[in-house]
This record gives sequence, C-alpha cells and structure tokens, in this order.
Amino acid sequence: MNWLNLFRFKSISNIYLFMVSLVGLACSCQMQTQEADVILINGKVITVDSDFSVQNAVAVRGDKIIAVGTNEDIRKYAGENTHIIDVESRAIIPGLIDAHAHPEAASISENEDEIPDVHTVRELLDWIKYQVSVKEEGEWIIHPKLFYTRLNELRQPTLQELDQAAPRNPVFLNGSFGGVINSAAIKVSALNEVGDHEGLIRDPVDGSLTGVINASAFKLLKIPPRKKLSAQEEVESLKSMFNDYNRYGITGVISGYGDLKNYDRYKELSGRNELTVRVMQNFLLPFDHHLPLEQLVDSLKSFPLSTGDGDEWIRTGSLKIFLDGGILTGTAYLSEPWGKTAMEVYKIDDPEYRGIVNYTQEEVRKIASAAIESGWAFTAHSTGGGGVDLLLSAFEEINPSESLNDKRFSIIHGNFYSEKAIEKMDRLGIIANVQPAWFYKDADAMKYILGDKRIQTFNPYKTMQKEGVLLSGGSDHMVKLDANTSINPYNPFLGIWSAVTRKTERGNVVVPEEALTREEALKMYTINNAYATFEEDIKGSIEVGKLADLVVLSDDILTCPEDHIKDIRSEITMVGGKIVFSSK
Repeated sequence: MNWLNLFRFKSISNIYLFMVSLVGLACSCQMQTQEADVILINGKVITVDSDFSVQNAVAVRGDKIIAVGTNEDIRKYAGENTHIIDVESRAIIPGLIDAHAHPEAASISENEDEIPDVHTVRELLDWIKYQVSVKEEGEWIIHPKLFYTRLNELRQPTLQELDQAAPRNPVFLNGSFGGVINSAAIKVSALNEVGDHEGLIRDPVDGSLTGVINASAFKLLKIPPRKKLSAQEEVESLKSMFNDYNRYGITGVISGYGDLKNYDRYKELSGRNELTVRVMQNFLLPFDHHLPLEQLVDSLKSFPLSTGDGDEWIRTGSLKIFLDGGILTGTAYLSEPWGKTAMEVYKIDDPEYRGIVNYTQEEVRKIASAAIESGWAFTAHSTGGGGVDLLLSAFEEINPSESLNDKRFSIIHGNFYSEKAIEKMDRLGIIANVQPAWFYKDADAMKYILGDKRIQTFNPYKTMQKEGVLLSGGSDHMVKLDANTSINPYNPFLGIWSAVTRKTERGNVVVPEEALTREEALKMYTINNAYATFEEDIKGSIEVGKLADLVVLSDDILTCPEDHIKDIRSEITMVGGKIVFSSK
C-alpha cells in the first residue's frame, strides 16, 4: 500500500483499518527476525529468575535467549532452520558457574602421573611403594597436594614409615602450607647442613629433623624441575579441562588467580572460538603492598587492566591477597587459639597459637582503598575467623568515606563466621565465596579438632543466607582431573548436595540446621555468582535477553531423592547457544 493513500482516507474507520494492517505487518516482520536457531521443548525450565518461576520451553537465537514460556508459546519461534530439541520432561537450569577454581594448574596436574585418591595412611604408603617399583632409584616421589587431615587417621606418615616405604627414593608430600619428606629427601637436599630454619621442624629432644617442613622450607628441596610443556600442550590441557567442566554443566569459572600471561592466553582462545567456559580471572596483588598509598594507587592505575575489563568470554575479576594459611595445615588465622586437640594433630607447641596472618589491618585497609581508587573489586583468601574479622574491620574503616555496598568485595573461603561477622557482611555488602566441597571433605576433621561449639560456626550457610549475606558457590579445584576425587572436587552437584544435606565424605551429618534448600543452593552456582562479578544482567538465570548458557539435567534437581542430587550429570550443556557437551 502506498503511504500517500493514508491521506486519501475519508473516515476514521478506514484510517483505523490501515493502522491495524501496519501493526500486523510490523509484527510479522518481527516474528521473522525472531526465528529461533534452537528451541528446547517439553522440559522443566528452572529459570532462577526473581520469582524462581518454572516454564516448559526456551528459544535461542544467536547466543541469546529470545523467549521462555509454554511449549505452545515457544513453538511460534520455530522456522525452517530451527533446531528443535525435545528434552523429554528433563529439568533445564542456567549454566553453572564455579566461583573459585584453579583450572590452569589442575589441567596439567596429571600430565606426567595420575595422582592417587588416598584415604588412609596405609593407602598412601602402598602408593609410595608402588612408585618405588616403577621409578628409578633416587627419583623423586611427589604427591602435589596431600592434606593429612583428610586421612582417616588424621595424622602424617612418620619419617620411619616413609623411610621403610621408600628407602632410596626421596619423597615429598606437599600440603600447600606444610609437608612431609623422608630421609632420602633430607639427604639429597642437604638439609642437615642448613642449620636452624623456621621451616624445618626438629625433634625437641635430640634436634634431629623430623621430616615435617613448613612451606617456607619448600624452596630448600632439591627437586628437579618438572618437564616443561609447550604452550600448545598447556592450551590443549586447559581446553580438555574445560570440556570436563562442561560434562558437569559448568559454563563459567572464576579463576582463583592469574597474571597477564594467563589473561592473554584466554583472550587468544576466545578469539579463535575455542573457549567452552566463560572465564573471570582474579589477579594477585601485582605490586609491593609496602608502597605508600599514593604509589600503590599509581602502580595499580598503570596496570593495563581493572575489574570488568574484557568481554562476555574473558573478563577481569578482583584484586586478591593471601591473608592467612589453611585449615588443613593448622595455619588458618582463627579468632581464638586453635586449642589442645589441634596442638596434637598439627604438632603445635604454643597454646596461644591462632595461625598465621600475612597482613595487618592497616595494610589491608590501604590495599583495599587503593583497589577502589584504581577501579578494582577486592577479595582475599582467608580461611579462618580471625582473618574474616580482620578483613571486616579494615572494610569498616573504609565504608564511611567509600560505601562498599555495590563494590562486590568478597571473602574467599572464610569458613568460620561469627554472628557479629555475619551482621557486618550484610551491612557492608560483602560476599561469602564458599566451597561446599571443603565442608564435604573437612567438616569431620574440623569437628574433631575444634569441638562441638566452634563447629557451629563452620560454613553456617543457612544463618548467613537468612541474614542477607550473598553466598557464592565454588570448588577451589586445584589438582587432579576427576570431578569427584579431585583436590577439591569440582562436581557442582556434589557441592549442592553437600549444602542441602550437610553430609560429609565419611557419611556424617554436621550441624544439619545450617542446610540450605535446593533452590538456595542452586542460586549459589548461578545468579549469585553472576551478581558477584557484576554480570547478573547477562547470565545466571534463564530470561529473555540473557546469554544462552543452559544445562539439561539427567534428573530433576528440585524433586529427585535427596541423595541423588550428587549423581546428577549434564545431558546437554549449551554455552552461548552452542552445544559444547551432549551425553548422546
């Protein structure tokens, strides 16, 4: 119809009919442009939107969701080239996000040898004996992440046990913040010639080395360098690791820490369309924190990145520091002394010992202030309640002049949260980056070591959630490839199950009143993690306009028997509208 005909109409009714025809034409054009590339129908679409609504189907065009609704509604978006997938009543959830992992290290951790999943001292010694049988005499036997509080006996193997298992092969059991070596390792590293060193633990009676060493002494060990992988080998290992993540519905990960080299590598993979997981990378403080505040700010501003830089595939996360040690080695900084049982388990000789702390409150305040001024969000590895209290006191000093409520500051691990700390976190808007896999692995040991009273404050998910603290769920995956036996397991369904049941690896239930609902636990790995990285508008839920990161599940996470949650797998994982994993 000629537009000039509009002016020839003699009646309002004719003009009305003409306008209706234009609206119909516009709607028809819009429907044509909204033809879906992919439609998932006959499902239970758990949207994780603000109402936690459930729908039947979802339509995707390009890398975005264009419609969510009933099967009848969504079929309207089908065209000649639309790929329609009937999910046969299966549940569909948003792509899962791991809030804290180390895929770069984990991906190459078993390139040379498979790392054993041992649960007793006997299993550990048997593995060492097997290594002796397949290695040359004098060749090192190394377990890269052995936490003895995860052994049933809650003890390290003795020097004598290690010497019997490997008399002529040096042994090193690396526990991150501490470790154990045998006599062959002491000899080849010439440690008897070192003299007094804070990292070498000696027998209080005769002064001989016990085989127990702290992290500060790791550098004294004469361990041959690992076989260096080529850049391409590292890239292929990382891509394979991400494919494993996809099998468990993981579509995004916050890398625990990295550097510009890692960041550039991710950018290259993204540019070649080879990423199957979206990456948010945190950065360790790249400069000396002892600099005056003005110089620290200038140094951070001269760094080529700040929080939020990048795109939907690779983006800059938070500035990070390591505030204390770890609960598994008795080096976490607690709010009160570790106690008598811990002294026995960790061989602590100071009854007032609370753990290690690497920064003062004033230093944390200065670093966090510089981060804000330089455009960074800020986070800290803190595994004990004393570290949590120190961080929050530093944040409180900043808050009057610079509100933290929308800065997305967080505490990684934390573990022990008092009522007072929880109240401060809610008031300041501090996010709790928690690892349910740690609870699954370590709650039994912590209960034994710290007692019934203090275990009440160990990962108090329900209390924190009720008081308004946002829980961000991750794994701290760092070593091994397997989703369930890694140090630490990265299977998000295992993490969700742990948060919902409060069950441990040894089959116990610890402080069940702190369990979350299934909906709350699912939010930890979806919309909460999107919020933590300023991305709640583009991912974390199944809503129109958001990225088409979707997972079709093998079982209904909201209604299946409780103990089946940990066994759920992805049937289909979609990232940006593309299927990156299918069980078929």
